[in-house]
Parts: sequence; C-alpha cells; structure tokens
Amino acid sequence: MTPLARLIDHALLSPLLTDTELEAGCRTALDYGVAAVCIKPYAVPLAARLLAGSNVAVCTVIGFPHGSNATSIKIAETLQAIRDGATEIDMVVNLGKVLGGDWTYVSAEINALHQTCRENGAILKVIFENDYLTDAQKIRLCTLCRHVEFIKTSTGFGFPKPDGAAYRGATPEDLALMLAHAGEGVRVKASGGIRTLEAALALREMGVARIGTSSTVTILEEARKQSIT
Repeated sequence: MTPLARLIDHALLSPLLTDTELEAGCRTALDYGVAAVCIKPYAVPLAARLLAGSNVAVCTVIGFPHGSNATSIKIAETLQAIRDGATEIDMVVNLGKVLGGDWTYVSAEINALHQTCRENGAILKVIFENDYLTDAQKIRLCTLCRHVEFIKTSTGFGFPKPDGAAYRGATPEDLALMLAHAGEGVRVKASGGIRTLEAALALREMGVARIGTSSTVTILEEARKQSIT
C-alpha cells in the first residue's frame, strides 16, 4: 500500500498566501515527503528551487479556478510553468463548454494541453469540477481523458451554484464513478474538502492515487500519532 504521505499533493493555492508562506509550505512538503507541492503559477520557480533534488514534484494549476481561459492561453501558461520547473500540470476544463455539450471543443483542449505536456516532459491532471456536472457529463469527461495521466474531482475553490446548494468538492460517490470509468492506466486525484486522516485513509482504500489538500500537516501528524504510514 502506498504510504499516505506519497499520496498527497500539498496545496498552496490560496490567493492570500504570501511568498514567505509559500516558501514555508514547500519546506513542509519536504519535511513530510509528500508526492508534490501544488503551487500558484507565479511561484513555480520558488518551488523548483526549494525542491530541487528531492522526491517532491512541482505541480501548478492552469486556467484556475474557472477554466475559462482561451486554449491558447492555457497552452502558454503550461509552457511557462514547465519552463519554470513544473513537472505536473493540473488543468481546469472549460465548464461552460462542458455544460453546453461542446464536446469537440472540450476534447480538443484536453488533447492540446496533454500534447504540450508530453512534448515537454510533464504529466497532465484534468480537473472536472464535479459539483456542477451531471453523472453523464462526468462519465463523458472520463471517456475524453482516457489518454491522460490523471483525472481530478475539483479545484476546491468552487463558486455558488444556481440552486444555492453548498459546494462539496470531492465526494465518495463522484470518486467511485471516476474510478469506475477512468481509462486503463489513468489515475484519479481527489481534491476539495479533504481535511482529516479518516477521509484520507478512506480515499486510499478506494484506490485514489493522489489527494489534494492544504491540511497536510493535520492529516500526517494524526497519522504519526496513530502509527499509520
């Protein structure tokens, strides 16, 4: 079983985080030996410098958090991030295009970002933002992503829904659906509202390959207390 720390992408994405806090977050990631730091795009060079030579990957987000950037801008963002030292790219799909059923656009954008990543030595995680989608739309996205490295539940930075329902982030139901419909070799990342050891262990048991969380210290310190690895 994969050690819990190696499932975690330590999220440093709040727009309020200062450079000092981002640097401290990278050092926390090093101390705990997590899989990756997921950091704001402008701070990728900082993370790459601090994490150089370690097993902690540098990840950043593209089209974040609403996915509405033009494809050409997403490609430019991706290239800049990779030049700055990122090896993992978490891209938000264009939610309006998904909701409108423009699958040709959605597929072309995913393919363009994935090709950009592959040509430049990075992996791609495609963020669905499941809270706003039907199960049929989630399954269609799984189908369109059968060649990428990861599919991901949500950004964790949701906005109000038309019906006023609360933003949920990652849910067991959505993760079960994604795991069932992911292509062969495509891994699933859970993100959004994962704050406890209990939640993280349940996700590992389900077969989730990565967990995006800003509660890394809380989760791993509790695991240490309970002698859980």
